[in-house]
Amino acid sequence: MNPVELIRKKRNDDSLTREEINFLIIGYTKNKIPDYQFSALLMAIYLKGMSKEETAALTDAMLYSGKIINLDSIKGAKVDKHSTGGVGDKTSLILAPIVAAAEVNVPMISGRGLGHTGGTLDKLESIPGFRTDLSLSEYKKVIKKCGAVLIGQTKDIAPADKLIYSLRDVTATVESIPLITASIMSKKLAEGIDGLVLDVKTGSGAFMRKTSDAVNLANSLINTAKAFDKKVIGFITDMNQPLGNYIGNWLEVYESVKVLQGESIGDLLELSINLSGAMIFLGGKASSIKEGVEISQSLIDNGKAFEKFREMVKEQNGKISYIENLEKYPKSKVVEKVYSNKTGYIKEINTFGLGMTALELGAGRMKKDDKIEPKAGIIFYPKIGDKIKKGDLIAELHCESEKKLNSVKENFLNNITFSKEKTKRQRLIKKIID
Repeated sequence: MNPVELIRKKRNDDSLTREEINFLIIGYTKNKIPDYQFSALLMAIYLKGMSKEETAALTDAMLYSGKIINLDSIKGAKVDKHSTGGVGDKTSLILAPIVAAAEVNVPMISGRGLGHTGGTLDKLESIPGFRTDLSLSEYKKVIKKCGAVLIGQTKDIAPADKLIYSLRDVTATVESIPLITASIMSKKLAEGIDGLVLDVKTGSGAFMRKTSDAVNLANSLINTAKAFDKKVIGFITDMNQPLGNYIGNWLEVYESVKVLQGESIGDLLELSINLSGAMIFLGGKASSIKEGVEISQSLIDNGKAFEKFREMVKEQNGKISYIENLEKYPKSKVVEKVYSNKTGYIKEINTFGLGMTALELGAGRMKKDDKIEPKAGIIFYPKIGDKIKKGDLIAELHCESEKKLNSVKENFLNNITFSKEKTKRQRLIKKIID
């Protein structure tokens, strides 16, 4: 096989065979195909797309570039959730203990923050001592003991994805749906799961701004999961405003614990128990998503979900005293309250802008080697449709530096658009695809 001929074939909008895709992935992973040729292939895929069969073959090649975790020794169903990322999206911290408490195993390999979106690993590592770098043997040990584990991608899991993602990031091919699909699914399938719930975000704080693009991505992910004989349900959910009220690593852990302790935080609770309900359904512990939602709420109400979270934190070396007493955690050096300068209804929220503001305050990375400040972030109170009066408290900005605070606070209110007329509230769950 010849890489140049295969690049030309895809450029000319012809389909690549499974054998040709395997050749390309193995060749690139083993340094036999240089970056400049693989970059050309990625651009050809970006421009011409891939069929369902090609996308499944690409996923398969990336999956088998590394190890697949065998969880056959662990009794019961194994179900995970994947979100395409958003601002304030902390549902993994809430649903993992709920689903584990319902006796469905949750083997979760998560990521770090990407651009304006937060990462589950960064949030968990804000808990003092919490380890996300478990070995595969430790990973199995934790899930066998408490039913849920959350770690980062190891060098053994889908190594082709790490190489290809880095190249996509610098070749303007990140948004390609087949490439996104293969990247997500190669990692998820490597976990040894039986089922997967997808949360595909759409709106001003999502990578897929248009709902139609989010539906296309969800369908691509679902078709690929089915090609590997996995149970799958997809949710299309709103990201035109932050999920919950807290944005930033420890702040999101704090809010997650509050939900697990029974505090009803509207949209965050609603989405968390719908996703966990779908996971419980796929795991065979409920006859429908609706019954799974009811089970999820009952596990919060009776305290079992919070107890499971404590167990998870302890098993991954986190200091549970900070979970049992949230106020023990150190406070930010600088906290600035932001008040409304207008009266009216909240019409729009620039969720991307809020995510970037949290990042600039220290909650994310501007550069690859930046150190995250776990306490930094935003508490953002209003929701679209709320009536606000001039002088009402809008937000609190948390950081460790007056300089960082001053760089964002002047333009902070520009992220909110007001209307004199009453505005509609956003529908959180736009569509369920199964």
